[in-house]
Amino acid sequence: MRHACISTQNVWRTDGDFVMPNIDPRTMKNLMAKMGMKTAEIDANLVTIETQDSKILINNPQVTRIEMQGVTSFQITGEVTEVQKETSVEITEDDINMVAEKTGISDREKIRKALQDSNGDIAQAIILLQ
Repeated sequence: MRHACISTQNVWRTDGDFVMPNIDPRTMKNLMAKMGMKTAEIDANLVTIETQDSKILINNPQVTRIEMQGVTSFQITGEVTEVQKETSVEITEDDINMVAEKTGISDREKIRKALQDSNGDIAQAIILLQ
C-alpha cells in the first residue's frame, strides 16, 4: 500500500514517484477539500521545539496547518538550528557546609565552583578539592 503526501504545490508518493505533475493549485485545493482536508498558512516568525536536552529553532518558518479526519498536524520548513540546553545545578547552603566540613576549606566560592564542576555531586566535589 502506498501513501501520498499532499501539499498545495506538488504531490509525491513516499517512494519518491511523482503522482500528479503540473497540477494547478486551484485544482489541488478542490481535490483536498473533497478529501476533507483543510490547510491554512500560519504567519510565524520562529518555531521552537524543546526536547529533553536541546532546543530546535526554525527561523523564517513556513508553517502550514493541516486538518484531516479530526487530526491536526503541522508542516514546517525553514532555517534549522539546534541549541543544547544548559543544565543548571541548584547548590544549597547545606551542600556547601557539608563540603566545607569534610574538606576543612572555608573558601565558599571555591567550594561552590567545585560543586558546579561536579554537577552538584558532593562526594565528587570533595575529591576535587583534596
